[in-house]
Amino acid sequence: MFLFFFIILLLGSSPCLLARNTPGFTNKEVAGISERFLHAARGSEVAGISEFKKHFRRFGYLPLQNGTFLVTDTFDDRFESAVTLYQEKLGLPTTGKLHLATVSQVSTPGCGVPDTPTTFHGTKRYVYFPGKPRWYRPMPMTLTYAFSPVNFISSLSSSDIKVVFKRAFATWASVIPVSFVETEDYAFADIKIGFYSGDHGDGEAFDGALGVLAHSFSPESGRFHLDAAETWAVDFGTEKSPVAVDLESVATHEIGHLLGLGHSSVKGAVMYPSLKPRDKKVDLTVDDIEGVQALYGLNPNSRSGDLLESDISTNQAVNLRIRASDMALPLILYLLCM
Repeated sequence: MFLFFFIILLLGSSPCLLARNTPGFTNKEVAGISERFLHAARGSEVAGISEFKKHFRRFGYLPLQNGTFLVTDTFDDRFESAVTLYQEKLGLPTTGKLHLATVSQVSTPGCGVPDTPTTFHGTKRYVYFPGKPRWYRPMPMTLTYAFSPVNFISSLSSSDIKVVFKRAFATWASVIPVSFVETEDYAFADIKIGFYSGDHGDGEAFDGALGVLAHSFSPESGRFHLDAAETWAVDFGTEKSPVAVDLESVATHEIGHLLGLGHSSVKGAVMYPSLKPRDKKVDLTVDDIEGVQALYGLNPNSRSGDLLESDISTNQAVNLRIRASDMALPLILYLLCM
């Protein structure tokens, strides 16, 4: 009973879980996760497993078998493998079980770009799309971007939206020899940005507020689509909604895809696939920088080298503190036994 209420408390502490349920379930059903899913084992039948299968299928973790996809509530071998792969990819405890952290991650809003086994390095770091596509233009490269004159939103001013995107593009341009220039010529822009609702013709329908926030496509497609149903925010100081989503964070993430980066397993990275409401993640990490520079090279005016060196120094200091703390407990036990 204590565990039951503890899980409810954990679920209630995250606004994204209140706003968006685990696929197909109500908040009350999510609260019963410990009894319903946590002890599900291979070969068991648990109502609701089919919804997880659909989710893992959509995001690349459960491939077709003999050209078909059977949606059942059976916790079979393939589903267990999909759960394990998902946990490994997203830096979750790897148990093959639907534990709280896994279900919480599934229910967190995020990017709609699927993962595929071919993009996994097997280590927690940046990945690429299959074939490692990138933009091929003379260096230094210039890419143009434009906003759809039809598929837009009225909840934010166009000037605010454009300022946010200019910053997001500049973030990536600061570390690679690629510049981004806005153009009014939408038809001929390299990158085409628009806000869409539901099924919008690309085979990746949006699912409403706090589901899939946005998706973009690998080079050199240039298509960048955002879900018009979200409460997009450019300033959390003025936008008070508990389900507001930071536009710059999502823009920065999707631009990474447009450049050729897949989803990272590093939770702090811009390219990690999920973003909770009212969270902001716009600063590139070492993982993001190393990944994009492996595709395009270093911006000669970049200070990313200083960032990398600083990050390495910080990690070394943290590791030193961890090693010291690891030694503390055995030392205390030794002294107590003397």
